[in-house]
Formats: sequence, C-alpha cells, structure tokens
Amino acid sequence: MMAENISPVDNTIRRLVLIVEYNGSEYYGFQLQAKLPTVQGELEKAIYSLTGEKIRVASASRTDTGVHARGQVVSFKAKSAIELGKFISGLNYYLPADIAVKAAYRVENSFNVRSKAVSREYKYYILNSYARSPMWEDYSYRVSGELDIEAMNKVARELVGEHDFASFTSNLGVELKSTIRRIYNTWFDRDGEMVVFNVVASSFLPHQARNTVGALIRVGQGKVTGEEFHSIMDAKKLGLAGPAAPAKGLCLMKVNYKKSLEEENSEYI
Repeated sequence: MMAENISPVDNTIRRLVLIVEYNGSEYYGFQLQAKLPTVQGELEKAIYSLTGEKIRVASASRTDTGVHARGQVVSFKAKSAIELGKFISGLNYYLPADIAVKAAYRVENSFNVRSKAVSREYKYYILNSYARSPMWEDYSYRVSGELDIEAMNKVARELVGEHDFASFTSNLGVELKSTIRRIYNTWFDRDGEMVVFNVVASSFLPHQARNTVGALIRVGQGKVTGEEFHSIMDAKKLGLAGPAAPAKGLCLMKVNYKKSLEEENSEYI
C-alpha cells in the first residue's frame, strides 16, 4: 500500500501539466463545487494525499455535469520533487477508478493551460438505433428514428467561422463578456449505428456544444429545416436552440496549443 505524503520536497516550485481522462457520469462537472463531487475536487484530494500540498488546479475546459473527457488538460504549481513517471502512478493510486492521469509534463511557470489553448476538440456520440446498447448507455444519446446525416452535415458546415452563438448558450445567471466564438471545423461521421458529431473551436459557451447537437438532431429528424436553424442562430436569443442533447454523449477529446505539450516539456519521464 502506498504511504501518504511520500513526496520529496525542495524549494523549487514547478508548474506541472496533466492530461486527464474521466467518466463524468458521477460528477457535477469539472469545476469545484461545495459539497458536490467534481473532477477537480478528486484531483486536488489525490495531489494532497501524494504530496501533502493543498493545491488548486486549473483546467483548459470546464466540462459540465455528466460530460466525459479523454484529453482534459490541467495544471498546478507544486514543490514536490517526485519525477513525472512516479507522479502519474502516484496520483492514479489515489484517484477513483473513473478518473486517470494519462501523462504529465513540466512547463514554464508562466504557462496558462486555458489562455494558451488555441482550440478544443469535442465529440458527441449518437446511437442511432431502435434497440438500447448496454455498452454505450453511459456514453451516447440514443435516437431511434432515421437521421438525415447529409442534411445535418450541410447545416453543421455553415457553423464554421466566427459567429455570435448567443442562441446556443444557456442563461445560467452568469454574465458573459461575449457570445462570439470561432468554430474551425465541424462534421458528422457514421459508423454503423453510431453517429459522431465532431467539433473544433477556439472555446465554447456554456452548453453550446450540447444545444448545437440538439438542434442538429432535430434537423436530421426533419423537425427543423435549414432555414429555421439559421433563423435560430440569427436571433441571438439565449437558449433558443435548446433543448440541449444529454450530457452523457459529449466528450472532450483534446486541447490544442501552438506548441505541443511534449515540446513545452522541460522534464522527461
């Protein structure tokens, strides 16, 4: 059994960056919330158990309640002198089974995982099937009727570019500086019964991805025309594109930087 607070400590403060994967089903999002389980809360508890340091971590993308991640990026400063390989195995020892550290890097102390990110990549999984799938129940949204993928792709392509996405965000009582975002690419793939929505953007408004998917599914079902979709977008009215697709189908795949984290790394495993 791994002992607590085994970390050697020196006076050098290092900024560490972690790539984290998690099943978000049991968490109220990434960001810390009082008395509620969050991914950030579990990471901070694991870091304390390993190093004895009470540390606040920052994320590149604040995933919502129930949203998953394959490539979340988090960072923090620590005095711990544990080498990176042991840092990964040590944190994974203390983390619950539905959260795992996949990689670790040491970067410049000024590196900011949020502001330095140039884009985020998400996938949304739609199980287009009349029968349920126990394997995919926690990771996809099942739509039983026929979907017109060609119509969905046609509308999705027109989202590319810089637009005001006010209609695709939810009114959460949070004042937004701007509802303008840039989408670099977006498309649907189909592999048998699985339909996957892919989107790459500079950043996302709260619930933007899920509201977008919800509206595009209705396009594919013939419930919303391309013209009606554009009218929703042009209205710039908070929440108009809802209802949102369920959180369980959404997964943060990757966060991109001008230089890869491998290039930024100044300490090797």
